[in-house]
Amino acid sequence: MEKCILLIDDETGILDMLEIVLKKEGFHNIKKAQSGKEASQMILEFDPILIVLDIMLPDVNGLEFCMELRKKTDVPVLFLTAKTSDYDKLTGFAMGGDDYITKPFNPMEVAARIKVQLKHQHMYAQTGQVNLLEFEDFSINKDSCEVKQNGEVLELTALEYTLLLYFAEHPNRIFTTAQLYENVWGQINLGEEKTVVMHISRIRKKIEPEADKVKYIHNIRGLGYKFIPHKKETT
Repeated sequence: MEKCILLIDDETGILDMLEIVLKKEGFHNIKKAQSGKEASQMILEFDPILIVLDIMLPDVNGLEFCMELRKKTDVPVLFLTAKTSDYDKLTGFAMGGDDYITKPFNPMEVAARIKVQLKHQHMYAQTGQVNLLEFEDFSINKDSCEVKQNGEVLELTALEYTLLLYFAEHPNRIFTTAQLYENVWGQINLGEEKTVVMHISRIRKKIEPEADKVKYIHNIRGLGYKFIPHKKETT
């Protein structure tokens, strides 16, 4: 079965506009839902590769819907919302969102952001020659796209994995948030500093051995972020 993109919004006009633009951009399998209940059924039926989710739905809060969704899948979620404060955006990322688009929006921007997310999904799923990056507290298997800690596979989204891999492949270099967004997200001026910061925060919670102490991804005040590779000792 061909995978679909699922658009969830209670406004018919927005759904129809996005469907038209996305089809012009080459996405042909588009499904639409106008409530959380309808969306839940479609997710079970069609197994979407990406979800565009309005935060304000008639029967459920989109943030809570995403949080429940994250218990079952790491499919990319792009929030649509009229809320523009930093707090609202950080909450969206904390609930498991991969991107945050404020209304009113340019539908071409939505299409561009979808392409970026699907590009990362494709990179995440690709396999090739085994290439293992090992550190004291975790390892990255570039063949299986798995990050392991104490033998257990960590649950990272495709974007979190791509960002962590980028850091690991460029150790001891300082990157600004703008550079990280351009190199990892693959777009210029479509994101904000908060997007990068929140994804780094989520990665830290998963790889750092001590919750209150940064060991790998350091914030260099006024400059950006640097990955310090504490290599695993070999015997």
